[in-house]
Amino acid sequence: QVQLVESGGGLVQAGGSLRLSCAASGLTFNLYHMGWFRQAPGKEREYVASINRGGSAPIYADSVKGRFTISRDENKNTVYLDMNNLKPTDTAVYYCAASITSWGPGGNYVHWGQGTRVTVSS
Repeated sequence: QVQLVESGGGLVQAGGSLRLSCAASGLTFNLYHMGWFRQAPGKEREYVASINRGGSAPIYADSVKGRFTISRDENKNTVYLDMNNLKPTDTAVYYCAASITSWGPGGNYVHWGQGTRVTVSS
């Protein structure tokens, strides 16, 4: 059974930082591209960032480019999202997802986590 478990969310002031983690189990982690998405209250889910199997080609949404960094640790079967200079508009539930075919905003993500909530206060 595939499980993606996010952690690291919380309440932070604008300008602050958080690190989200997503621990994967039940799948061969190094075969999957991994992504982060978010859904703000009353809005549709949106793409944040993704990283390919080897970790060499991350792709970011324009809204987070230069502030967020995605990385992965093959030994820990974990993908991270380091978020800096957070803004109130980053407030959302953040979801981890896995795709075996492609990454980026158009990737076919077949496994999803339950999400972790991030709240940025002004």
